[in-house]
Amino acid sequence: MLLTSRIVRAARPRERRYVLADEHGMSLHVMPRGSKWWRFRYRFQHAERMISLGVYPGVNLATARLLHADARGLLARAIDPSADRKEKRAASAHTFEVVARQWLKLLQPRVAKGQLAADTVKDATRILERDIFPALGAHPISDIKAHELLMVLKQIELKGLRHTARRAKQRCSRVFRHAIGLGYVERDITEDLRGLLEPPQVRHRPGITDPARLVELLRAIDGYTGREVIGIALKLALLFFVRPGELRKARWRQFDLPAAQWRIPAECMKARVQHLVPLSRQALELLLKLRTISGDGEYVFPLLRDPARPLHGAALGGALGSLGFDSTEVTPHGFRATACTLLNELGWRSEAIERQMAHGVSDSIRRHYNYAQHLPERRVMMQAWADYLDGLRTSGSTGKVGSLRERNNRFQQRTLASPQEPPLE
Repeated sequence: MLLTSRIVRAARPRERRYVLADEHGMSLHVMPRGSKWWRFRYRFQHAERMISLGVYPGVNLATARLLHADARGLLARAIDPSADRKEKRAASAHTFEVVARQWLKLLQPRVAKGQLAADTVKDATRILERDIFPALGAHPISDIKAHELLMVLKQIELKGLRHTARRAKQRCSRVFRHAIGLGYVERDITEDLRGLLEPPQVRHRPGITDPARLVELLRAIDGYTGREVIGIALKLALLFFVRPGELRKARWRQFDLPAAQWRIPAECMKARVQHLVPLSRQALELLLKLRTISGDGEYVFPLLRDPARPLHGAALGGALGSLGFDSTEVTPHGFRATACTLLNELGWRSEAIERQMAHGVSDSIRRHYNYAQHLPERRVMMQAWADYLDGLRTSGSTGKVGSLRERNNRFQQRTLASPQEPPLE
């Protein structure tokens, strides 16, 4: 006789467990302590097996029969209901957030070894936590479809954050590739999104390229009355023309003052290749002065309230603003445009300028990249650039351009026929 809701409700516990049968292997098991369990007994590949369908009254008779019908449907397709349940349970445990945090955790040893910048991991964590986890974090990673991820990325784009949307896609790709290695998914679904995101907006980072206006900037920096470390950082930013983040996060251990060089590790560079900055006489003087200020700390430009951390990203831009230079005219990153434009006008070879700016390092040449390429010429160029800025600062005249061109021409005549300085080890 088939079970009814009344029979199920009226079933009372006994001294021992007993079973009330329904049909096709479904039954209700009444336990001595009063709990009532729905069970389904079946045969699969000549072996008898049993799975639970839930506990009464949380799962009533009608619901239990639906679950029973689903299980029998799996059997009809030669699928073991027990194995199917285990797979789904495992998939639900492998949510996107769980897998992503596993991947982030695996990056920590690389950070500890100096193979990966800590800020890179922080940026990836921030993007995933802010933009991806709220929408897809709780979803089993194997269930996420390309169009679902695209919708999330498009929401980021709608905020005007095209570059962030692309970075989020890149981070998701790394998570899916990690999941492939673990057997959670079979492919990286971000490959289906190629060409579907808007190209990033090119950010204009203005720089002063008029020597007369540069004179005003140099003299304004000389008169900066804020924190001395920031004033020196502005001067060195012009002398080095590296990216602001590379300058702010410079560590003393990267500098070889006797050899007059700053070796920036690959993990600190945008292109992830080592970079060498020859130090001019003026730069050395400023660094020695900084050494007396920052003492034995790790960072060349330490944060005032927490010397164990570098200057904030807005520090240099804020200092320029306090000097009356709006961000529409010049930014710390714009110092690179200043140096690039004027060095070209001074007659220096574009190959040396581009190498000193760490430009043009593509994936295809990264492995064979020679960070010491054109180094003799770059040493002379960096000193000439520092002298040029001194000339502008002190005399306000741009008449020194001719003499610098002559110096460059003499250098090229002297060195082009001789072999390049070998790479530094």
